[in-house]
Amino acid sequence: MKFKALIVAAAVFAGLAVTPNVNAADLELLQPGKLLAATEGTFSPFSMRAPDGKLDGLEIRVMTEIAKRLNLEYTPVLIKWDSLLVGLEANQFDVISASMDITAARQEKVTFADGWLESGGRIVVPKDSSIKSAADLKGKTVGALVSSTFAKIAEEHGAVVKGYKAESDAMQDMANGNIDATITDAIAGSWAIKNSGLPFAMTDDYVSHIQKGFAIKKGKPHLVAAINKALADMVADGTYAKLTTDLIGFDPAPKDPIKTIQ
Repeated sequence: MKFKALIVAAAVFAGLAVTPNVNAADLELLQPGKLLAATEGTFSPFSMRAPDGKLDGLEIRVMTEIAKRLNLEYTPVLIKWDSLLVGLEANQFDVISASMDITAARQEKVTFADGWLESGGRIVVPKDSSIKSAADLKGKTVGALVSSTFAKIAEEHGAVVKGYKAESDAMQDMANGNIDATITDAIAGSWAIKNSGLPFAMTDDYVSHIQKGFAIKKGKPHLVAAINKALADMVADGTYAKLTTDLIGFDPAPKDPIKTIQ
């Protein structure tokens, strides 16, 4: 089995074709013909509801295209952020497509496909806020997703952290005056300010620079290899740029993607 996995990995890194329509058993899927992908559905512009009620967003578009290239049915599984890793380990879905930062700690628990998006953490505040940078967070009440890297960053800067299960809840709580700031993804923050109509702004500094990855349960090398191949092909043929630029106005693909660690 290990020898077969090495062959698949070697094919990907050498740029050789990995057969996109291999059967479900070879892809280590939970349900034949379906790619079950965990997503929140509440973190714009990564995963959200379009005006017609259908799921849309950066991760939804990219993962849908990956499934299409693998001849699989894209099947979203809506789940709260703090249940993602537990659900993956419990075989509730095949992959976490939700906007998850690739970190060393998480790489010990799951296998990430190659980095699919590059961004960073930014501080969102009311326009009249005295918070101008991360140095001003000490003693302030700052919102962040529970179990997120942003919550840890806020704590490291001396803030009192209030955890949320959905990014939209933190934004609304700040609009109601219950928190002083929230730390979120730079792309998500820009989207929220542009589309909410709320009097928010972002501080000039980034509190982190990260790449996001699709997380897969350890021990599924063929699924990882197939997703990596589909993603690389999407970037190379321009499909990735078309899908993402249409939504946020630019191509967020990493110039030097973090590679899978098996």
